[in-house]
Amino acid sequence: MNSIDYLRISLIDRCNFRCQYCMPEGTELEYIRQQDVLSQEELLLLLRDVFVPCGFTRFRLTGGEPLLRPGVVDIVRAIANLPQTQDLSMTTNAFLLAGMAQELYEAGLRRINISLDSLESDTFDKIVGHQGRSRWQQVWKGIQAAHQVGFDPLKLNVVVIPGVNDHEILDLAALSIDRAWHIRFIEFMPIGNAGLFQDKGWVPSEAIRQSIRDRWGLAESSVRGNGPADVFRIPGAKGTLGFISQMSECFCDRCNRMRLSADGWLRPCLLNESEQLDLKTMLRAGIPIADIRSQVQHLVAIKPEINYKLRHSGTTGVAYARTMSQIGG
Repeated sequence: MNSIDYLRISLIDRCNFRCQYCMPEGTELEYIRQQDVLSQEELLLLLRDVFVPCGFTRFRLTGGEPLLRPGVVDIVRAIANLPQTQDLSMTTNAFLLAGMAQELYEAGLRRINISLDSLESDTFDKIVGHQGRSRWQQVWKGIQAAHQVGFDPLKLNVVVIPGVNDHEILDLAALSIDRAWHIRFIEFMPIGNAGLFQDKGWVPSEAIRQSIRDRWGLAESSVRGNGPADVFRIPGAKGTLGFISQMSECFCDRCNRMRLSADGWLRPCLLNESEQLDLKTMLRAGIPIADIRSQVQHLVAIKPEINYKLRHSGTTGVAYARTMSQIGG
């Protein structure tokens, strides 16, 4: 079992996109009220006095869309400056990144994951739920800006949806050949989008790998990250290909992460809503930090048991109260 040292931090539940797999059409979201979002001071207090003492040293900032969070650069700088921080990264849709990449890098952010589910503007806009002027070009500018600034590794996340973007698998994989970019193919999951999932289904990672293997060949890579991806490389490519396969190749037994929502709920697993801690309410109620830390330590201690149960029971019949954007994907 890996050490549980990786915390995904949702800075905001709002997003400027409405992706099919994250906020399905017809879904009415109740956004967190501003006063219920963890303040920067509360977040840093929890990191410094609760999470770091519990062994967390690796942090990823997520959303919604984290670049919408007021003061995001200051938050990055503060976390980067914690002496115990060994790794700080961010997941973004890159729509606002072109104008912020340099500032984020100078604040201490070094790694970035960008959602790019299509290289075709029409398909991209269909996935992100935008009508009107295409957003693809602005996202591509953000990717180019991140590359030029020096983010390394620069990872592009692709959620593969049957009948929507699965025809682009080879084109997306080819981005790793001439650039030191890491393309990560993610199996479509039923998190708050059960109707869409039942309609579209999902493409197993092995099927994706086989199509790439048939075109170029595929070799396992010595590169390993902090997360659940199985990493491969097209022979001679500068970058890598990662496969996140929760649906077909459960990785619960090697999960080293927990999730903190924008309103302060600590969740031991993306797929688990039964064991959670409401850290914001505890903090604002004046519960001593030592007591909060003790409860977090207990949740960390039972996470391997939660992982084991999920590995053997899967997601069959599970309904989720929050969508991916509300959890902090």
